[in-house]
This record gives sequence, C-alpha cells and structure tokens, in this order.
Amino acid sequence: MTTPTIVLVHGAFADAASFAPVTRRLLDQGFTVRVPAVPNRSLLGDSAYIRSVVEQIEGPVLLAGHSYGGAVITVAGAADNVVGLVYISGYALDEGESLGQLQGGFPDSELAANLVYTPFPVEGGEPGTDVSVKVDAFPEVFAAGIDRADAELLAVGQRPLAALAFSEAAPVAAWKTKPGWGIVSSADHTINPDVERFGYQRAGLRSVIEIDAPHLVMRSHPDEVAKVIADAAAELA
Repeated sequence: MTTPTIVLVHGAFADAASFAPVTRRLLDQGFTVRVPAVPNRSLLGDSAYIRSVVEQIEGPVLLAGHSYGGAVITVAGAADNVVGLVYISGYALDEGESLGQLQGGFPDSELAANLVYTPFPVEGGEPGTDVSVKVDAFPEVFAAGIDRADAELLAVGQRPLAALAFSEAAPVAAWKTKPGWGIVSSADHTINPDVERFGYQRAGLRSVIEIDAPHLVMRSHPDEVAKVIADAAAELA
C-alpha cells in the first residue's frame, strides 16, 4: 500500500488552526495532509461532508479526529479508501450511540458548567441551538496548557457546535473494520479522560498512549501527536 493521505478532523469549538503545529510537522516529514473545515452542524451531516472530502482523495486515507472529530471519523471512516483511524482526546462512539449517551455514563467534566446556548436560524424550520464555551472560561477549560494569548484568540474565534450533534446516533462504527490508534489526554478538562479510555478500550484500538496534557493536546504536545499519526501512517504503508 502507498503512504496514506492524512486527513485531520477538528472538533467542536475549534477549526483547522487547532491542528496547525501538527500539520506543519507532518508536512515537513513529507506527508500529504488535508485539514478540512467541519461544519459542526450535526453528526450525520458533518460525517457525510468529511466522507465526501475523503472519497475525492485518490488513494488510501488515514483519518485523525480530535474531540468531537473522533465521533465524525467513527462514521466517515466507513468510506472504502479509509485505512485507519487516529483518535486524539476523542469520542469513539459505538454503532447506535450518541455523544450524549457516551458522555452520560461518566461524571461531567468542567466543560458542562461553562457552556453557552444561543439560537440560530434554520431556513424553513424551527431555530437551531448553537453550543459554545464561555469566552472567559475557554482558556482554562478548553485551552489549558497553551499560551494564554493564543488561548484568548481561540476563545473569540471558536466554532460552535449545533446541539443536534449531541443527540444523533452514529449509524456505523468504522473502528469495527478499520485499525485504530488513540491518545488520551489525562489532564483533560473538556472531556472526562475516562470517556476517552472507555471508548478506546471498547474499540480495541491497536495502540493507545496517555499524555499528561489538556484537551488541546495537539497544540500543547504537537511532537507527540504528530509522531502517533506518522507512525500509524508508516505502519499502514
């Protein structure tokens, strides 16, 4: 098999810039990388969009998803040319399971008390609800461990997640047929690290490492994250 194209999938309250340090390292190592913008409107819609991006790439693809992006790659990873999955502080949903159901089995993280709910218009239908992180809590709850000035920029430019994404069930779990790797952020204040551990163990991932890092591990520990992705790509090649 040829070396796969690496597609990095960001999560909620973030965008492609959250992967910038890791993207730079992978490009410098000669990998072909894509970092698409996830709409963050619904699990099914976001997964369909990322799958459409993947299916237009020639050759094999390694999907790496952070946080909510883990749920997205769980579904989008069913695309025929996806050969592996890397979960980074992510949700490894089971078939028929929603984010709310997986999280509901564990104590809340600090994120739950620091969310803001705002309406947004939906053409021809009832208004939707956007979920975001309180701007003043964002640096500690979501972006701990990175430069405060950078965290403040991320806070005011965060990409909300529509509430619908929390309740939609995954129609498929790609980890049942594709090899996977996982990173647990053991100092995560956004997702209870036990949610990550449980999902990875259930998925039978090929390799799981723990990093003493907050949620945005790819910003605070880019070398370690890039190595996991690069090693997975090399193994698949």
